[in-house]
Amino acid sequence: MRRVRGTRAASVGTALVASLALLSGTLLAGCTADPEPTPPPADPGVPASGFRLVAFDSCADALAQLRSAAKAYVGPYGFGDGGRQRGGPEFQGSDAGGTDRAAAADSAGAKGAVAPSYSGTNTHEAGVDEPDLVKTDGRRIVTVSRGTLRVVDPASRQLTGTLKLDSGPEGGWSDANLLLHGDRALVLIRGQNMGVFDGIRRDGEVPPIDRDAITGPRLVLVDLAGPPKILGEYRFDGDLVDARQVGATARVVVRSGPRLEFPLNKNDGPVNEKKNLAANRKIVDGAGIDAWLPRYQTVTPDGRTSTGRVGCDRLSRPAVYSGTSLVSILSFDLGTASLGDGDPVTVAADGDTVYSNGPRLYITSDQRWRVLPTLDRSNLAPEAKDEQTEIYQFDTSGPGRPRYITAATVRGWVINQYALSEFDGHLRVATTSGRTWGDNPKSSSTVYVLRADGRTLTETGRVTGLGKGERIYSVRFAEGIGYVVTFRQTDPLYTVDLRNPKAPKVTGELKITGYSAYLHPVGAGRLIGIGQEANSQGRTQGTQISLFDVSDLTKPTRIAQHHVRFGHSEAEFDPHAFLYWPATNSLVVPLNSPGAASTAGRAQPNSGALVLRVTDGGFTESGRVDHAEVQPDQTGQRDGTIRRSLMIDGVLWTVSDGAVKATDLATLGTLGVIRI
Repeated sequence: MRRVRGTRAASVGTALVASLALLSGTLLAGCTADPEPTPPPADPGVPASGFRLVAFDSCADALAQLRSAAKAYVGPYGFGDGGRQRGGPEFQGSDAGGTDRAAAADSAGAKGAVAPSYSGTNTHEAGVDEPDLVKTDGRRIVTVSRGTLRVVDPASRQLTGTLKLDSGPEGGWSDANLLLHGDRALVLIRGQNMGVFDGIRRDGEVPPIDRDAITGPRLVLVDLAGPPKILGEYRFDGDLVDARQVGATARVVVRSGPRLEFPLNKNDGPVNEKKNLAANRKIVDGAGIDAWLPRYQTVTPDGRTSTGRVGCDRLSRPAVYSGTSLVSILSFDLGTASLGDGDPVTVAADGDTVYSNGPRLYITSDQRWRVLPTLDRSNLAPEAKDEQTEIYQFDTSGPGRPRYITAATVRGWVINQYALSEFDGHLRVATTSGRTWGDNPKSSSTVYVLRADGRTLTETGRVTGLGKGERIYSVRFAEGIGYVVTFRQTDPLYTVDLRNPKAPKVTGELKITGYSAYLHPVGAGRLIGIGQEANSQGRTQGTQISLFDVSDLTKPTRIAQHHVRFGHSEAEFDPHAFLYWPATNSLVVPLNSPGAASTAGRAQPNSGALVLRVTDGGFTESGRVDHAEVQPDQTGQRDGTIRRSLMIDGVLWTVSDGAVKATDLATLGTLGVIRI
């Protein structure tokens, strides 16, 4: 079972409890007097803190082992949701400078001119881009929303290109994001697989499975040199987890499951669980290797298609696995005129979180499929002894297929990609152990330090006992220092000194009400946090933006707070919505605050972008930008809710589903509105 991500912090707990209650009951209902299959044993001699992937001997060997593993986890209701009802990938991150300098340099080199000053996507690591719904290279702004890609010229402030993409399921639009390189855009469109592999849709109906259809993520390569046009398309079985881009090379991570159709709900009336369980195991036993191996399909602009399948020689397995999930890494060169076959490499494991520093890419699997069967129906079990996160490390220093290096396990679960960071030859990982929903006095958090020497991941030190009875809400690593926020009723901000990898230590702790869901270093010993204010009982009270002084690691302090009652910001759960522009010390975040007023008591629009100036001593509110010019269309899907902001040549651009707007940052006066 994997966590529901990409939702507001206030709703995560509710959704998670519901999912866990449903799935734990499902798994426990599968226990009968019949002998239970056992998963493949761990490889002997492989320590828990560092293990290896093993290639299958043959397709026959792979099939036998995958069947055995899957039978151990199938129940009378199939595989549960298999994690495929999650909300989507974690497109999160932050470049402290807010500027894609590498892209600017590439653009300048290509044009033989000085590149304009512009902000890139807020990413975890400088030089490692992440998909988002808007991209800019300073020469153009590219957006994708409601099934359409659009190109805006920031110099003329005109819409210069439009490209309709196919609609999603049932005539709607699937979620989509972009990567950009030169005159190429890669559009990543979420697939339609969620909740289908086990034969049950989320609406409770049982659709017929078209075993020949590949309905997973759709990747579209677009040429932007002139009017936007499609150069090629690519589909892959599964669900999109995340993607990273360095230079022209894009790595796309996809999670897939076996294409098996279980009989649940095909008969009206009571379910005979024992009979269903036996039938489901028989279905697993009768499945061929094609049911597990992911397939892909490429489409040329003239409609010619070709299909392929990940070969058994590209499939590896860890020591323990469920047989219900495979994770694949696809590689694409955005500098070419086609996408190719993605050169896939696949692991018989799960994929929840992706982190990359460029030369290396990490995929984590939090192993909840092993933990849930140990919980009772009321979800009151204190904690499972084997709760752990597996970490897979790949070498992505070259443009070709990633090379698997090593793997490791740490106890507990990571919240998002910010819980991982590689620096000076060491990977730091922050986890929470113990049941992380409800009131659990036994939960606590740990920061692990693992030596990453290119061959193994070996633990050199750890810091334990952070936030007892709480869970991690945000993490940020800045070179040799870590910042960890835990929360239940108050918000301890911990400073962790990691400069000695063998002896990491907590150096300071600050307790305030509320929590920070995202942390952003801004230099000179300052740290910005955005999250929710809360009362002394932990009840949230609206968006708060905090400025911390962390120059003295032993005494972190909050020197300023900006609180908007009843407010919510997308930046609280998606850092791509966060913009810090160091040239003017400006902070811009989307903000929804129905019926609220700012701390200064002035009336504010319900939806817009909040603009703050960050000074050494605090925040000064410049005002808000809104898209009041945008009127909802007949479907109600086109509106002026601002989701992103960016800077180009001193102009603030804000993006909603209905418009791209240019604003003078100094006066917040409107310079132009492009309706889209």
